[in-house]
Amino acid sequence: MMKKIISVAAGLLFLSSSLAFGASDVKGVVVKQSNIQDAANVAVGIGNKANMGTVAIKNSNVKGVEVNKANIQDAANVAVGIENKANMGAIQMKDANVTGGVVNKSNVQDAANVAVDIENKANMGAIQMKDANVTGGVVNKSNVQDAANVAVGIENKANMGSIVVE
Repeated sequence: MMKKIISVAAGLLFLSSSLAFGASDVKGVVVKQSNIQDAANVAVGIGNKANMGTVAIKNSNVKGVEVNKANIQDAANVAVGIENKANMGAIQMKDANVTGGVVNKSNVQDAANVAVDIENKANMGAIQMKDANVTGGVVNKSNVQDAANVAVGIENKANMGSIVVE
């Protein structure tokens, strides 16, 4: 019985659509290859986070290359309410140090990326870095087609196929 539970847990971790590292030291390569089709990634209310096909690194050190290859089709990525975050096919870095490179290759088609109300963030096929140090390169190769990217309200941010460094 215990083997079955461990196998199921390991399978769920392997199939998870997001990678997250907090207070970690990674030596080597971080890879997240996403293929998201006809999917909605929504954070609604107050202080919620929705991550799909995303690599999130916070308070960590990475020596190597961080890669997120995202292919998003017919998908909506929405953050509505107060201080919500919706990330789809994105790399999020906060208070992190990377020696090597950060690469996000995005292909977003027929997708809406929306942040509405107060201090919401919607990131799709984007790299967003805040208080991060990178020694090496930061690359985002994007191909966005027939997509709307909307930020409405107070201090909202909608990033699609972009690199944002704060």
